[in-house]
Order: sequence, then C-alpha cells, then structure tokens
Amino acid sequence: MKPTSTADLSLFLCIARHLNLSRAAVELGLTPSALSHALRQLEARLDVRLFNRTTRSVALTEAGERLHARLQPAFRDIADALEDLNSFRDKPSGNLRITAGRAAAELALLPLANRFLTAYPDVRLEIVSDDALVDMVGAGFDAGVRLGERLQADMVSLSLGPYLRSVVVGSPAFFERHPMPQHPQDVKGLPCIGHRFPSGTLYRWEFERGGIRLEVDVQGPLILGDVSLMLAPALQGLGLAYVFEDMAKPYLESGQLQQVLGDWCQYYPGLHLYYPSRRQVPAALKAFIEFVREHR
Repeated sequence: MKPTSTADLSLFLCIARHLNLSRAAVELGLTPSALSHALRQLEARLDVRLFNRTTRSVALTEAGERLHARLQPAFRDIADALEDLNSFRDKPSGNLRITAGRAAAELALLPLANRFLTAYPDVRLEIVSDDALVDMVGAGFDAGVRLGERLQADMVSLSLGPYLRSVVVGSPAFFERHPMPQHPQDVKGLPCIGHRFPSGTLYRWEFERGGIRLEVDVQGPLILGDVSLMLAPALQGLGLAYVFEDMAKPYLESGQLQQVLGDWCQYYPGLHLYYPSRRQVPAALKAFIEFVREHR
C-alpha cells in the first residue's frame, strides 16, 4: 500500500461527513470533479473502495465505515491538541460553525454576530440555516440553536434569551372577507398558511389556556417549509399565519397585521445554544458561549 497523507484522510472524512461530493467540495474549496479525482486516487493508493457512488447517492462501504470509525476520534484528538494552542493567544481564532433554523438565525444569532465578530476578529463564524435536526458532530458543527423543547438530552445548552410566543395573525383585508376566530377550533374553517417540517410532517397549531391544550390541523392554499416566509403571504391577505411574535411585531404595530386568539397563545421555552459535551470546548466556541452569557 502506498503512503497516504493526513490531507488525503481529511478529504475522506469530509466526504464521509456530507455523503455528498458537491457539498464536500464546497467545504474543501475544490470542484466536484477535482474532489472525485482525488478520491479515486486515494482509493487506488489504499487498494480498497471506500464509497459506493452513483449519480444520485454516496454511501460508505464496509471498509469505509471501519476507516471512518477509527479516524474520526483520532482527528478529533488532533483538533483538540491544536485548540490547546489557543490558550497562548491573546484572542481566540479559528472557525465556528453553527447550525440553526432560519427563524432562529434571524431572531437570535444575527443580532449577536456583528458584536461578537467585532470583539473576536480572528474568529470566522459560519451559520448554516437548516430547520432539520442534524447530527451535529457527524455534520461538522460546533454548536446549534434550537427551541429549548426540541433539544436532545445529551447536549449542553444555554438559553439565548427569554421565553418566546407564537401568535396567529392576519391582514385587515383578510378579516374584511373572513370572521375573526374566537376559539382555536374556528381556524379550521378559515384559509391558513401551513408549515411543513423537513421530516415531512405538517405542523399542528398549538394553543393553551387555563391548563387546556389544543392542537389544531389547519387547511389552506399555501404550505411553506420556513416560518419566516409566512409573513409575506399573510400581509397580502392570503390566509392566517402562525409565527413568532417578535417577527410579526413591526407589522402588528403598524396595523398591517392583526392578532387573534391572543389569550390562547402562551409563552414557551425560547431559543437555546447547544453543543456536545466534549473533553475540550474549542476556543472560538468557548468565547461565543461567554459572549452569549454577557449579552443575552
């Protein structure tokens, strides 16, 4: 077997993390064709096939899975060793990758990003917007932001702010054509803008009052996969929308939207920064955690 460099193995781990040559190529700064060529060369040197590849999918072979299982902790130890050097610098440096839903990024992360990067100019922050729950370690993220009620039990978490509230809103033009609902069940008879999770499940609107909890299946002309996209069609009068109150606040104050069923819309655990418990937290993440504690 011909010698193999750590750069080749890093390339292998990147492909194994994404199981997608195009996404891995973007992270590595290569073209997909160059990455595919490099992978073929690596497999030729090792004289073993690491991935099964078709035009639509990439999957680890049994040999690839075994190599991945052995390399991943070893490269994590190397990364931790390099992180130790950050303690000798005046300020942390390096990459910080955070996964967050689009609404979470808009409401919590982006307001912090400018101040954090001003305080830590040697840190490169990458925010990847994805409403799906991802395997953080496997996907190469340092941390994530999700609602407190959706966090995995084995994660360390830190609140990013107060409890949140979702509200039902509609435009004045909408209520000229349709009655205002007086009870959560009334929305069943009205056009609503639906939300489908990445898993494929349609979100059931949640209500609570006086200890009574209701989940309502809504119907309507439009279904979206992103909560932050619901305001535009609601402003146009297409249907009722169920959105974060903070997102709708400017339009409620201007009168472009009106809120209904306010006494049924209760507060719930807000957004949390979460990260895996590790022997050593990367310096850039440690700095971000301390920054959040000081500025939330």
